[in-house]
Amino acid sequence: MERHDVIVIGGGPAGLSAARRLRELGVKDVLVLEREAEAGGIPRHCGHSGFGWQSHRRNWTGPRFAAELRKSVSGIDVRSGTSVLELKKDGVISARNHAGHLDLRARAVLIATGARETPRAQRFVGGTRPRGVMNAGALQQHVYLKHHKPFERPVIVGSEWVSFSVLLTCRHMGIRPVAMIEQNARIAVPRPGAWVSKLWYRVPVMTNAKLVAVEGVRQVEAVEVERHGKRERIACDGVVFTGGFRPENALYMTGTFDSEELSPKVDQGFRCTDPAYFAAGNVLGPLKTSGVCWLQGRAAAEAIARSLA
Repeated sequence: MERHDVIVIGGGPAGLSAARRLRELGVKDVLVLEREAEAGGIPRHCGHSGFGWQSHRRNWTGPRFAAELRKSVSGIDVRSGTSVLELKKDGVISARNHAGHLDLRARAVLIATGARETPRAQRFVGGTRPRGVMNAGALQQHVYLKHHKPFERPVIVGSEWVSFSVLLTCRHMGIRPVAMIEQNARIAVPRPGAWVSKLWYRVPVMTNAKLVAVEGVRQVEAVEVERHGKRERIACDGVVFTGGFRPENALYMTGTFDSEELSPKVDQGFRCTDPAYFAAGNVLGPLKTSGVCWLQGRAAAEAIARSLA
């Protein structure tokens, strides 16, 4: 069994800032496990600016911020492409990567797995399963990481800040959304957002509108929307589900914790009910900015360092 002082699960802003701070505090044996091919978290594929102020007093794009995070942990063992399968008592972890199964143990484990958007299945949207249906993160990866245009005229579901980030992503690739759909009476961001969408991006916002079905055989062809008790069909070639963020708790709920908890319960020192585990960032909910997660990761690292002393 491989042993370390601290294992950090998640290579996003919270996890990488924690790893950096642990090294600054003299904890030398730190391992970071990241399931994606590259560390950096969600900012890796957010091509717009607005990142880095709370951490570096800079206004960077997401990829630039992610690059700085990776640079800050140079010399620390960061293993990308590694999925953690189970959390066990006393800091024992089961994981897997291209080399096979891994059994790991640490004096302290930081859970920094972040958050995820609510997928189609949990929104109870019926219809067929053609290509062109994805969440905001997947679209951003297509555009900013793969430089690929998955569709031409999608419908955007949701009106949170990330929904407007999707408008920026679409504009970057020359994609022209046909509508933004919000099931509530008002959009989730401040009211001028609807005018920004309509006048600046030329994308109409439909409130009191619920997506009920997706149509298409190979690629999305249309969606069915229920609005004011009536249903209408909107022609499009893609659907982007945005927002509805919730803690990435699947791993947490397979472990040594209370399975009824939706996210880790921590004390003021970020320690979970199992004293070998700590948690920080968006896995704790509610959704926080990357800068707040970065700060929380550092604070958790300080608490971990004190526990190891």
